Amino acid sequence: MPTIKPVSDLRNYTKVLNEVVSDAPVFLTKNGRGLYALMALQDYEKMQATNQLLSELARGRQSGAKGWLSLNEVQKSLNLPE
Repeated sequence: MPTIKPVSDLRNYTKVLNEVVSDAPVFLTKNGRGLYALMALQDYEKMQATNQLLSELARGRQSGAKGWLSLNEVQKSLNLPE
């Protein structure tokens, strides 16, 4: 079950921060609507790494859509002797 708190609870931010644990962010609301998410730094870094990996995989998939290159084509594109 997610932890949901009103932004006004940040007056006692120590209590709110103590509720942030790994894999369990605290969601802050204002006027009943979601506004912020507090998460552990390790979770944030993991999320950033996952996003970067997915982005690189997508780039790889797009480049593979162009087709395969022969060895000679690779050598020419890298200015290597044949």
